[in-house]
Amino acid sequence: MARPTASLMTAIRSHCLALPEVNERLSHGAPTFFIRDKRSFVTVWLDGHHQVDFAHLWCACDTELRALLIEERPRQFFLPAYVAHRGWIAVRLDSTLDVSELMDLLDLAYRLIAPASLVRQLP
Repeated sequence: MARPTASLMTAIRSHCLALPEVNERLSHGAPTFFIRDKRSFVTVWLDGHHQVDFAHLWCACDTELRALLIEERPRQFFLPAYVAHRGWIAVRLDSTLDVSELMDLLDLAYRLIAPASLVRQLP
């Protein structure tokens, strides 16, 4: 099973932790990013999870965008176990990945979960 490169995990971590009032801690054994240590918006499954045997992440996503991404690129984007009903998307990390697109998804996830007062702090 391929794991994401250390540089990709570093990029994900740096990007998420640069957002207002974000912290990281393990949740269910996976690096997870929380807003104010309460609400998660990204979880990275480095070794796969729930019958998915490749590295991927889960993040909050706009439901229309999620449907479009899954329809257009089902090998890279899919519905995650447990959190799909909340509008989340899973992103495969061991395939060809546009890192800037991934960072945009992380920003969107934050904006969807964070309180308005924190979202207003973003550019």
